[in-house]
Amino acid sequence: MQFIDEATVTVAAGNGGDGIVAWRREKYVPKGGPSGGDGGGGGSVYVEATPELSTLVEFRFKRQFAAESGKHGGTSNKSGRSAADLTIFVPVGTIVYRTLEGQSETLFSDLTDPGERVLVAKGGRGGLGNQHFATSTRQAPRFAEKGEPGEQCSLRFELRLLADAGLVGLPNAGKSTLLSVVSAARPKIADYPFTTLEPQLGVVRVSDEESFVLVDIPGLIEGAHDGAGLGDRFLRHIERTRVLVHLLDGALPLDEIVHNKTIIEHELASWNPKLVEKPTLLVLNKLDLPDAQARYDELHARFPELLAISAATQRGVDDLVYAIARAIESAPVPQIEAPEPALIRLKPHEAFHIERASDGAFAISGERIERLASMTNFDSDEGLGRFERILAKMGVEKKLREMGAQEGDTVRIGEYEFTYS
Repeated sequence: MQFIDEATVTVAAGNGGDGIVAWRREKYVPKGGPSGGDGGGGGSVYVEATPELSTLVEFRFKRQFAAESGKHGGTSNKSGRSAADLTIFVPVGTIVYRTLEGQSETLFSDLTDPGERVLVAKGGRGGLGNQHFATSTRQAPRFAEKGEPGEQCSLRFELRLLADAGLVGLPNAGKSTLLSVVSAARPKIADYPFTTLEPQLGVVRVSDEESFVLVDIPGLIEGAHDGAGLGDRFLRHIERTRVLVHLLDGALPLDEIVHNKTIIEHELASWNPKLVEKPTLLVLNKLDLPDAQARYDELHARFPELLAISAATQRGVDDLVYAIARAIESAPVPQIEAPEPALIRLKPHEAFHIERASDGAFAISGERIERLASMTNFDSDEGLGRFERILAKMGVEKKLREMGAQEGDTVRIGEYEFTYS
């Protein structure tokens, strides 16, 4: 299966069903009395984490998801059927970014537990039938509400693998060989660099009761944090690990080993400064090769924490596994920090906002007032009258006069335009 760790989709919740205008046949009641039923609610869209998926390849070709709309109301006060919710399944470890129309992208949710579920688009409310608008003075209302539109948004999924420890190092340092030795994972291994083109996970068994997950990050190179060698795609998977295992190539000259160590540390810090704060085990590999022991002695004098192994012969590997397990025990669980959302919201006391658009129209915004417009049947004189009365009670008409609105000016609420009078 191809490893895909990022995908963008669009989702649309279902619209609410329309309420209807209907009458019952009853003697001495004008037009039989109102009996229009309410519309059903539209389906909402959820995103749920499941351990059955390990990649976002499912979204490579399917990028649009829509829940069903609610059914319209019926006669005799019968409500329409509400639509079923839609669930989009993603791998555990997926971060969900959401973008609403006219707003910037925000980190919406971090799904780190199996079965964790989040609402990303709410279904529209069903419109009220004319039965709800009967009063002592209006016994035969000839209007009903339209269904509320469902929310629509764009989602960006970013998978960051859940692993306890991460193997980092330059290409050909022996990370894949080490992973294959300590776990049942079988990554591609060859005597040339860049044989691993995607992160590989393996479960390392420490004892019958203890194990941890190790991820092999494809070889990083200089400039990886800027995208060189797809490094920016791989570095994100390190952020969730508790411990890093920095593998050095013992077959190289001493000064080159030290230089490579500096490169990796610089790339980690450039991607995220907190990565270099993680507990890190510095390990020299390929101890079975000639002169590697001498290089280890010199490096150990400079870096006393340095460990040495031979992944090929498994020398020192058991000690390294135990060292990783002990480091994981004391390391904190990493957290993905959400940035402050760059949203412009109405003040708590501000029910609506009016501004003069570049074309001279008066643009009115506000959640309640935009929802009211979308649910009003403007083909009905009574429905339009109700809409105007609500605007007047909210103070919209007064505010327009204060802003200098004149007869014939254009007033815009969402996608609807009106002529001021």
